Amino acid sequence: MNLNKLKPLSGDASFRKFYRYKNVIIVFCKKDTKKNLLIYDAINKILIKNKINAPKLISQNYKSKYIQIEDFGNITIYRKLKKNKKNKLIYFKKIIKLLNLVQKIKTKKIKTFLGSNYKVPKYSKKILFEEAKLFLDWYAPKKIAKKNQTLLKKKLILVFRKLINKIKFRNKTFVHRDFHVSNLMIKNKKLCVIDCQDAVFGNIAYDLASLIDDVRLKTNMNFKNNIFEEYIKSNEKINVAEFKNDFEILSVLRNLKIIGIFTRLSIRDKKHNYLKLIPYAWKLIEQRIENNKKFIELKIILDKYFSKKIRNKYEN
Repeated sequence: MNLNKLKPLSGDASFRKFYRYKNVIIVFCKKDTKKNLLIYDAINKILIKNKINAPKLISQNYKSKYIQIEDFGNITIYRKLKKNKKNKLIYFKKIIKLLNLVQKIKTKKIKTFLGSNYKVPKYSKKILFEEAKLFLDWYAPKKIAKKNQTLLKKKLILVFRKLINKIKFRNKTFVHRDFHVSNLMIKNKKLCVIDCQDAVFGNIAYDLASLIDDVRLKTNMNFKNNIFEEYIKSNEKINVAEFKNDFEILSVLRNLKIIGIFTRLSIRDKKHNYLKLIPYAWKLIEQRIENNKKFIELKIILDKYFSKKIRNKYEN
């Protein structure tokens, strides 16, 4: 198949390219094909097995670095909410129901289309730490004078480790890992999940943090709190204090990671359009660490090294 004759669809932050051909989506990937094609489909299979709508595999040509999957159309929840903000709460209540279903998944192994077994990994403390460190590896060097970088790195690494060690819940819940309204679609009035290749067994609060403190969709704190309460109401047995602790830590670490990833996308991959989201990622961090005892050390360091002027800039 000659993909050069097809017009690519708007893509995501991965190495994948998407094309619509007749009634299917062609997913092409030159780099990291195992993760972006093989594991991508394996996780979709797990979701489908657990009665959650995810793209079905139509055919695969792994040697030529592409697969064909079910076409869910163009309607993401993000697009719906941008058009009609009045229905925001209605959609989010449906999303919470979907999240509860996702979190009930116990399937840890699945056969890939190549016949190999794929085991869903655990979201270890080491992975969480390495992800948060992307902030230091990519963003900080662009914003901080070289003479200050070593000390900043030492201070933040210590704080990251302390915060990760304060997390209460064990890694036993199925986590999509990028659960937000741009990765949720509507087909035949049903919610569908996409972009699942990074799924892990991790902390129960992680996907809710992704959803509520979503860098792509601006919502006020009152709305965020309403969605948080909606989740708690549907999970009455949960220890709310411990859950809130993990939710806040994971939200902050995730948005620091996102700032690092968006900077990397610009520097390494020449994808500059994500930079405009960095100021709101900073705002989300500020909202969570303000007047919050467990973030005192982090707040002092961030305030010292990253001024409001730095946080509000996103040019490459």
